[in-house]
Amino acid sequence: MKRLLVSAPILGLALMAGSALAATAAKTASVVLHGKTFSTEFALDDASREHGLMDRTKLAADHSMLFVFTNSETRYFWMKNTLIPLDILYFDKDRKLISIAADVPPCKADPCKAYSSYGSAQYVLELGGGVAKQIGIQVGDELTINGDVSGAH
Repeated sequence: MKRLLVSAPILGLALMAGSALAATAAKTASVVLHGKTFSTEFALDDASREHGLMDRTKLAADHSMLFVFTNSETRYFWMKNTLIPLDILYFDKDRKLISIAADVPPCKADPCKAYSSYGSAQYVLELGGGVAKQIGIQVGDELTINGDVSGAH
């Protein structure tokens, strides 16, 4: 019994340290595109990919959300319940930019328009509306991901 009491605090500290490391990793996740670094949030599972940037009233010019999929196929994104304009950038399995839906407006009524990748995409990056044009992002640019996306499912 005493051994269990000693182990429980140690286990608790280990769990807290692990949580802190995970939180730090999430805070320091970033992507680099066209020489510009963006802090990013990873959407690695169905629930986070479905919710995306819904209900946000603002998005800093240097922030993004990266949607990571386990396979590469034509992707369709829409702006339902998204309150701010976004640039939606589609990348293939090699992280090369294949298409851009630029300055996509919020959807104000159903049915919402779907924006296609026009090719097989495994990664989708959302930036604030107009940012891609402002910094000169072009089809063919390569995305660098800083952070662990191996948990995508």
